[in-house]
Amino acid sequence: MTASVETITIPLSDSQVTGRLVGSGSDGILLAHGAGTSQDHPFIALLRDRLAADGPTVLTFNYPYTERGSKRPDTVQRLLECHRAAADTLATRVDRVFLAGRSMGGRVGLYLAADGWPAAGVILYAYPLHPAGKPDKLRNDRFGDVTVPMLFFQGTRDALSRMDLFERHVTSLATARVEILEGATHSTRGGGWTDQTTADHLATRTTAWIRGLGPD
Repeated sequence: MTASVETITIPLSDSQVTGRLVGSGSDGILLAHGAGTSQDHPFIALLRDRLAADGPTVLTFNYPYTERGSKRPDTVQRLLECHRAAADTLATRVDRVFLAGRSMGGRVGLYLAADGWPAAGVILYAYPLHPAGKPDKLRNDRFGDVTVPMLFFQGTRDALSRMDLFERHVTSLATARVEILEGATHSTRGGGWTDQTTADHLATRTTAWIRGLGPD
């Protein structure tokens, strides 16, 4: 059965972006897209619907640059402004919000939680620990500022997160749980994984983790 999708408007200080809302559960998942995609990318839509099928209310949204049709991401400050507005919007409809995102979207969600936005948890799908080919430029500066539980899904062949660095800087975090996807790359395909098997695995393990945290 195809999920019922509600298109909503998320107001910003000087403009607005669109969001897609699915589900009616008391737990909310804000699912942010990666740098080169949008909320309507087939995999993001697939994961959104698959997560919602397990119970939570799921909201996706476009960042301003995506809404304009640009491929160049906004500044971090602008991304955060939009991410915060989307989180505030979802918070009016659910009891608690989990900040989830793929690649860049997960990174911005982590920054939002590090800034003190009252998330129940942070979920990182293919966190970009460093740019491709630049393992010396680590993106781990805000990990210690996140006080809520974190769930990382990491492929062993991800070019944006070398496994030895991931184990050193992420696995050791007291608030983090790690799910390893053997053979997976930064893409949602490859190493024996497909969009469907990846979405099924991420959704099943994500919602099980949320349930394991217990009620708010």
